[in-house]
Amino acid sequence: MEESSGFRKELVSRLLHLHFRDPKTRVSRDALQLMAEFLRIFVIEAAVRGVLQAQAEDLDVVDVDQLEKVLPQLLLDF
Repeated sequence: MEESSGFRKELVSRLLHLHFRDPKTRVSRDALQLMAEFLRIFVIEAAVRGVLQAQAEDLDVVDVDQLEKVLPQLLLDF
């Protein structure tokens, strides 16, 4: 599953550990795979919603502005 996720387990582990209070906290391999899949889905959904927002504004390119507009609802949905 790791190869299809698009996120290396080392990156996911580092992102998670940035927010742990105890530096000795360990994350299982399954948890890393699950989090990588979650991130993959989140990024794809953000991209799709950004495209839809750009289309609604008659734009050909998705910019940060479109992503900022869809981000609040995206975060609520996740």
